[in-house]
Amino acid sequence: MFKIEDIMKFLPHRYPFLLVDRILSLEKGKAIAGIKNVTVNEPFFQGHFPEKKIMPGVLIIEAMAQCGGILLYHSIDNPGEKFVLLRGVDRARFRRPVVPGDTLRLEAEIVRMRERFCELRAKAMVGDEVAAEAEILAAILEAKELNEL
Repeated sequence: MFKIEDIMKFLPHRYPFLLVDRILSLEKGKAIAGIKNVTVNEPFFQGHFPEKKIMPGVLIIEAMAQCGGILLYHSIDNPGEKFVLLRGVDRARFRRPVVPGDTLRLEAEIVRMRERFCELRAKAMVGDEVAAEAEILAAILEAKELNEL
């Protein structure tokens, strides 16, 4: 549905921190599914871990949050005037290691949405297995508020 060039229009992240490669489906105000292709060339594999390369759990959470951010961008009014920030992570669980060659299917759904915050339920899948899952909280700021931080 969206390729990397489209994703870069919605997310401020850039290499090496852009962790969503493609959006497969998006239902505004409801749910999204995306892909992160995990390759041995990822810079974090140099140190995590040199002998047994495993994607850091915090980056799996970040990939889920970025996918959720794209969903929010398409679910709020006047998205060009807003900025979405990660506010919190609850109930994060890691079920299996993610290694080079894996394709992470990132899924997020809106649980609750208010004017200034949103709660998402997210998971990262490798094939039919859940690699990670979490509840992600996002703050929705006016773009001008970002300058005040």
